[in-house]
Amino acid sequence: MSAAAAGPVALTLGEPAGIAPEITIKAWLRRAEERIPPFLFIGDGDLLRRRAAAIGIDLPVAETDADGAAEAFPRALPCLADAPRVRGEPGRITSADEPAVVNSITTAVDLVRAGAASAVATNPIQKRALADIGFRHPGHTEYLGELAETRFGAKARPVMMLAGPELRVVPVTVHVPLRTVPGLLTTDLIVETARIVARDLARRFGMARPRLAIAGLNPHAGEEGLLGSEDSEIVRPAVEVLRAEGIDARGPLPADTMFHAAARAGYDAALCMYHDQALIPIKTLAFDEAVNVTLGLPYIRTSPDHGTALDLAGTDAPRPASLVAALKLAAEMAARERVP
Repeated sequence: MSAAAAGPVALTLGEPAGIAPEITIKAWLRRAEERIPPFLFIGDGDLLRRRAAAIGIDLPVAETDADGAAEAFPRALPCLADAPRVRGEPGRITSADEPAVVNSITTAVDLVRAGAASAVATNPIQKRALADIGFRHPGHTEYLGELAETRFGAKARPVMMLAGPELRVVPVTVHVPLRTVPGLLTTDLIVETARIVARDLARRFGMARPRLAIAGLNPHAGEEGLLGSEDSEIVRPAVEVLRAEGIDARGPLPADTMFHAAARAGYDAALCMYHDQALIPIKTLAFDEAVNVTLGLPYIRTSPDHGTALDLAGTDAPRPASLVAALKLAAEMAARERVP
């Protein structure tokens, strides 16, 4: 059965010194023309007022809770009442602001757990700044996985998917040096990743039987062993396991012929063996519109597919297209979600 979407999308603070304030403001300003769902900014309303004024916008802000966000949304940008105040000087990271960044993520997840928010959308964070205050996670994804356990009591294996209008990609290995990828790839890792992708595409994207294309690691998917043995010894057995389980998977496929229009029509998501194999095609096709979706969590999380852009903070240059897409996709996933 379908789970009813509850409450606004909880949008996190992100790095206050970056472009999170500008893209949040611009997303709200486009609420009518882009049909953006109600969201609640889990951060300092004064930060948004200051940054809006810097680019010539008189921004109405409503400090409220999740219950009041939808009512306020048409007339003012809803911000969580009593959120920690931050300095948020454009382009100048302040360590004193970083605890508020972490608190915002935790609060957003807690709102979903309480049923007050339908999903989490995260603004970009500055990983180095968080590491400097003792944040021990490499980034959002790992922390969100921990919150799945501590807040929901659920073991989670987060999987990153980049989704655009024409393509969805999942890197099986993510932020690791290229030379380490062959040693990290295993049949079990590919199978586990594909199971999570297939399950969430069915549960949250409304696909009865998702079609997965599995890329090979080597050029030409190994050329029958002439260009490496990993595709025949690791990738192909994973595809066989998936097919035996009833998952519509095929591969290993040569990555250089997987991403043209006719090929894309034959699958719903492409599983790639390493970071750039996945991200180059999605960023080529949808640089401003791609959304980072974390699969494998007991709650919905989306994010714009770009960084903090400290050099653009405080200016009118930042474009909100990816955040707009992330907010809309979060609400769509919540509305479609099916529970066991």
